[in-house]
Amino acid sequence: MQLVTEDNITDLAVERWSTAKDPRLAELMTALVRHLHDFAREVRLTEAEWMAAMRWLTKTGQISDEKREEFILASDVLGLSMLVVQMNHRLDPAATPATVLGPFHIEGSPELAYGEDMSEGLPGTPLYLHGTVRDLAGNPVAGGVLDVWQADTEGAYESQIPDVDEARLRAKYTTRGDGGFCLRTIAPLGYTIPMDGPVGDLVGRTRISHFRPAHIHFLINVPGYEPLITHLFQEGAEYLDSDVVFGTKQELVVRFEEREPGATPDGGTSDVPWLEARYDFVLQPQG
Repeated sequence: MQLVTEDNITDLAVERWSTAKDPRLAELMTALVRHLHDFAREVRLTEAEWMAAMRWLTKTGQISDEKREEFILASDVLGLSMLVVQMNHRLDPAATPATVLGPFHIEGSPELAYGEDMSEGLPGTPLYLHGTVRDLAGNPVAGGVLDVWQADTEGAYESQIPDVDEARLRAKYTTRGDGGFCLRTIAPLGYTIPMDGPVGDLVGRTRISHFRPAHIHFLINVPGYEPLITHLFQEGAEYLDSDVVFGTKQELVVRFEEREPGATPDGGTSDVPWLEARYDFVLQPQG
């Protein structure tokens, strides 16, 4: 029997985890063990700090459910989510950049027609966002589905509102034959990440800004093209330079132009002042 010491514990743990039946799992777990042990040695981790970390992880799991992904939020604020996005989506410079999914995406959003209102009469300044989806060669992508979601004018998603149990400020729009799309919503508001859980408690112990700039989320998944998860950010919004989840990119900043009552991009009219934003999504072919 080999006695365990501070000097040999890492080698012993790595040897055990190298027995994983799947080679990739063995690679992941042995590397994880080495880095965790190196971290503990570097900071001289105390037993009290180890226990605090275990309790933090436990609370993170306990507060998570089908609507709240606290572990994803933790990954976001640590910069891990964006690192994984960058490593796995090395797109052509002409393609629309990818960003983080975030913790508030929900499957099953309602399907809406061109220009249909996904805000369903919620208070806020009407916003028409329109443009095209095309490929790197400029060809239109017809029949592409844009899964869209955003926060309301209070900076909240429906999963954060106890009395709301249906899709809210989210929808799916399908591009027309010319690749065109048009969605109607309300201008989003920059908001704070949830600060009532373990992640918020940790962020609150720092000088890190816990705000995100005003944005709208998009997930575009078209057969034959690289899937795209991204945001569009309002030009001039607060916190563009200090986004708590590191998601902002200059290519995704869009001007919201003020318009007087009158004709709108969907072919209709508005009786009140509204905002117009234009953006063309560029998808990269697979392979």
